[in-house]
Amino acid sequence: MVPTLRGGGLSRLRQLNVLTAIAALRAAGPLTLSALAGRTGLSRPSTKEVVDELMRLGWVEETPPAQGTLGRPARRYRFRAGSGHLVGLDIGGHNIRAALADLNGVIISETRRPVEPDTPLDERLAAIEHAVAGCLALGGKTIEDVWVLAAGTIGVITPEGRILYCAAVPAWTGFDLAGHLRRLFPCEVLVENDSRLAARAEAVRGAARDVADAVYLHVGRRMGTAVIIDGKVHRGFGAASGEIAMLPQARLFDASEHLQSCAVIPEGTPPADAAGYTLAAARAGDPVALAAVERYAGDLAVGTSAMVLLLDPQVVVLGGGFSRSADVLLPPLRARLERACMRLPDLRASTLGDECVVTGAIDYAVAHLDDQHFTPDAPLPTPR
Repeated sequence: MVPTLRGGGLSRLRQLNVLTAIAALRAAGPLTLSALAGRTGLSRPSTKEVVDELMRLGWVEETPPAQGTLGRPARRYRFRAGSGHLVGLDIGGHNIRAALADLNGVIISETRRPVEPDTPLDERLAAIEHAVAGCLALGGKTIEDVWVLAAGTIGVITPEGRILYCAAVPAWTGFDLAGHLRRLFPCEVLVENDSRLAARAEAVRGAARDVADAVYLHVGRRMGTAVIIDGKVHRGFGAASGEIAMLPQARLFDASEHLQSCAVIPEGTPPADAAGYTLAAARAGDPVALAAVERYAGDLAVGTSAMVLLLDPQVVVLGGGFSRSADVLLPPLRARLERACMRLPDLRASTLGDECVVTGAIDYAVAHLDDQHFTPDAPLPTPR
């Protein structure tokens, strides 16, 4: 977002010019002075002055000419996104994922650690630490290079980052996750509900880009939902928005059992693969698997139709691990919603899959960094 001028003297104008140039370079990549001037609306001499100042501060660097370039190419400049780093965490019931990204949110490395819902708390916390250490090592960085760590996890999360309630992982209930992460990692820490982070990823880089109002269905071995209102993920007064799965009548909490306990699943199939086997069999036309998918879609439609009737969204996004089988799941869900809703929204499949939460955590950290440091009323930080 390019900042707008709101009063002030020459120093204020210079600050806004700097932020305008940073925003343009972050959005468009390497630019010549002329191209940057065109994007910012500044004169070329003013653009040169701003770029020189940003280079002195360490936020902008000149890019080398491409190999094979003939003659003297125009100088091109880019934002030094690698001058700081961000970590995103997805702390789920069955997996812990960590990702390292630059300040523009470009992911550099990722790691995953398997856990189970009944994994003891100390082992779960150790897995978090190992996942972060692993992605840092793969990216050639240390925790001292990290500016913000954003974590998404299952359960009802208080605004302060404490897990108020978690049905899927009982040991998680009451745990001060933000406090623990702050003691563990010497950087700024953010904690948010995983489904809301997944919805944020869809809004930033997925199926809900440029969508004002959307319902996000986080479908997998457990169920979560989130809502986007006026282009922003809605947290609610107590940061508990979207927890419709907590209502038994919504039939969302146990819906995945239809896919995970289907008779077509061979004996001995690992629980992580059970639903995938059912969905593959349904795709192949197996009548038992197709019936299980119909039952799943029927349960999914109850809570989804309630959200659609309440919010009247433009889009419903099917995301999470099961979204890889959207070709099987969306047709029966669409048929059920057509019968229940006054107006059927556009149903879309996510392309982010299992990476939705960790990607949303990175996007959450980028947005927080922007709010803290790249706005007209915030001090520009010093690159590392």
